[in-house]
Amino acid sequence: MAKIELQGLGKRYGSAQVVHALDLTIEDGEFTVFVGPSGCGKSTTLRMIAGLEEISEGRLLIGGEMVNQREPKQRNIAMVFQNYAIYPHMTVGQNIGFGLYTAKLSKAEKQARILEAAKTLGLEPLLNRRPAALSGGQRQRVAIGRAMVRDPAAFLFDEPLSNLDAQLRAQMRMEIKSLHRRLGSTIVYVTHDQIEAMTMADQIVVMKEGRILQTGSPLELYENPADVFTARFIGSPSMALLKGEVSGGALRVAGAEISGRVPARASGPVLVGVRPHDLEVGAGEPGAGFRAMGLVEAVEPLGAETLTHIRIGEAQAVATAPGRVLPEVGSMVPVRAAPGTLHLFDAASEKALGRI
Repeated sequence: MAKIELQGLGKRYGSAQVVHALDLTIEDGEFTVFVGPSGCGKSTTLRMIAGLEEISEGRLLIGGEMVNQREPKQRNIAMVFQNYAIYPHMTVGQNIGFGLYTAKLSKAEKQARILEAAKTLGLEPLLNRRPAALSGGQRQRVAIGRAMVRDPAAFLFDEPLSNLDAQLRAQMRMEIKSLHRRLGSTIVYVTHDQIEAMTMADQIVVMKEGRILQTGSPLELYENPADVFTARFIGSPSMALLKGEVSGGALRVAGAEISGRVPARASGPVLVGVRPHDLEVGAGEPGAGFRAMGLVEAVEPLGAETLTHIRIGEAQAVATAPGRVLPEVGSMVPVRAAPGTLHLFDAASEKALGRI
């Protein structure tokens, strides 16, 4: 296990800067997830940590030692790739033990490590099978087992679940998180799937265009996003954004004045964000907060609740209704949000201003 520190870490390809001076600390034993859209630099950052990409600027420390010039095998880390990278002509046991091929261990010690990893991952009955006879989830566990037997200081995962179906992804998320609890290892995990980030991470790192926008726990990022991009990227379905105006200490949205204390630094044009589970279908009891009428454009019944896609003025939003309530497409419905659930962002900079 090891603490990983990025100090002004950057990457250039010729004149193109793809990762910009990242400063980040990943504590020993922490599960950190890099999340962001394709091309944001998260996989490049992971590959710099692994030693598979040369570092253009800055310093990378693992366990307090600078490793910029060290070869991947000298960094005491193990990487699990998106495509598993297991050998079809080898058995499960041989694949798991492949990382020990050059290790200075006795045959008995190597076998003990293979059996221990297989037991931890539920692969004992499959040790003599070849990858063609395994499911996608089993192949992924084999790839994780091959990383485990090396007893690395840290595990690096590069979108390891993207090739699995939705049900298997959910199962593997819990298996990887459970494995982290048992091993207590430092894990750096890259994904474009914010659900993976929310359900697995101790710390989420949101990236865009090669820069870190915000870091924090899943709940911190969900409750207090620093900007519009983070607000919409974290949370599913995405936060809705309505155009508003702050004048004379009052906020107006969708033709109505919103009651509540407006943050002191808010003025002029603003964007008002509301999450689907804070925006409810129905007029409810009269009171404070946000109230508007919305045109129903689509309905998604999910059993316990119904997601209602509505249009409020020019903006699209998603509101929730009880599971047995199915608003009619094309109808106008009242929606409401309680005080304290609206997020205000500056319309120009898109930076967070506070909540009302």
